[in-house]
Amino acid sequence: MGKDEVAVGREMHWLKIDRYYAGDLDSPTVNHQPRACVHCEQAPCETVCPVEATLHDAEGLNTMIYNRCVGTRYCANNCPYKVRRFNFYDHTAKWYGQENWDPHTTPNAAGLMLNPDVTVRTRGVMEKCSYCVQRINAARIEAKKENRPIRDGEVVTACQAACPTEAIVFGNLNDPNSRVTRLKKEQTNFFMLPELNTAARTTFLARVVNPNPALKGESPHANG
Repeated sequence: MGKDEVAVGREMHWLKIDRYYAGDLDSPTVNHQPRACVHCEQAPCETVCPVEATLHDAEGLNTMIYNRCVGTRYCANNCPYKVRRFNFYDHTAKWYGQENWDPHTTPNAAGLMLNPDVTVRTRGVMEKCSYCVQRINAARIEAKKENRPIRDGEVVTACQAACPTEAIVFGNLNDPNSRVTRLKKEQTNFFMLPELNTAARTTFLARVVNPNPALKGESPHANG
């Protein structure tokens, strides 16, 4: 978007990292909270969409039908997590300096740079995290060809692949032996804004450290 557009509230990101500060004002500790679409089972964004562009699929994902979206932004207003973004511009055309460029009809080498697995959206639609549904579909196709279920860890989302600390885990909650199912049974597992009863698919693990270390070298950070 650029600095100028972000300054007027026009942000475009699927994963936001919130920062919370605690302790002394001169030297506070910082706790980070990643925030993307949590794929609510009882999604408040779905009930207000007049064209049913956002809805649940058979696997429980909160999906977006971009060619149906008319950009009312009702879903963004009704999302308590504020993880939806309105696409103000035709970024593809602006990147290549051709305002009227259509990657589907105009022969252009730049068109080869686009991801063929992702729908090309126009301006005026809502954007959000989709759990990299194109990667899920690719793994499903391969598993179907080999007549087997999708293996645990076979689907790796883009944010998961980019995270060097492996802080993001994605998997099948119906598989009792999957890594994500085991992590959800941890005592530190929690929902964001559970009082809203959105039944979010995405949960978080609290970072537990000792705020008053007795031994030298222990982290002084508060719980986060």
